[in-house]
Amino acid sequence: MIILFAPSEGKREGGECVPLNRESLIFPDLYPKRLEVIEQYEKVVQGGNHEQLFELFGIKDPKEYARYKQRFLSAPTMKAVERYDGVAYDYLGYAQLSKDAQEYIDRDGILFSNLFGPLSAGDCIPDYKLKQGASIGTFVPDKHYKECFSAILDEMIGDQEILDLRAGFYDKFYVPKTQPTTLKFLKEGKIVSHWAKAYRGIVLREVAKYEIGSIQELLALDIEGLILHEIAETKKKKEIVYTIV
Repeated sequence: MIILFAPSEGKREGGECVPLNRESLIFPDLYPKRLEVIEQYEKVVQGGNHEQLFELFGIKDPKEYARYKQRFLSAPTMKAVERYDGVAYDYLGYAQLSKDAQEYIDRDGILFSNLFGPLSAGDCIPDYKLKQGASIGTFVPDKHYKECFSAILDEMIGDQEILDLRAGFYDKFYVPKTQPTTLKFLKEGKIVSHWAKAYRGIVLREVAKYEIGSIQELLALDIEGLILHEIAETKKKKEIVYTIV
């Protein structure tokens, strides 16, 4: 089973892995396609005015820009799953998981970076800031990655089941060729939106702890705080609906 996961706006600084290179990320043959995006990004970061940098970073205080002016090809890196520092990743608690659970996520988790495109969770990336949905000048990263990486993702996934834990926005980067399974969370009968990130992190944590290998195994998994409400299925996807208790 392959698990698709979203990135986060927040990032941890630093890193102890080697700088970004062709072998850092999955699909090394397509590394030049990632460089096209990186080069556009660094051009704006290094030479852009305040308005351009605000559009890129979504940060109002210019004093914070210095953190993101490092050159990627010499900057330290860390695993993508450890770099991201948002709500979903807090609830995932990757650092507290067993080695086996971490290896499961590294192997079967695919993250979708606004800047670097599809990544294995264990791929090492530098610190960066790119506001969700932001273009880089006139360059549109999500369109670029969808065009250049969809076929190779389809090939890699093959006939494996897909648990898609991304927010809907990330369909702009990749729509699975085979029917994925998504999740929806209800609280007192209403759909949970922002805090759905937290529950996606919880589900990924539990899936990794028990090294779940199929959607059927997921449905049988007892996850504290969640009760299976229903399973809705269309031609495009299967949706597991949980009630939060």
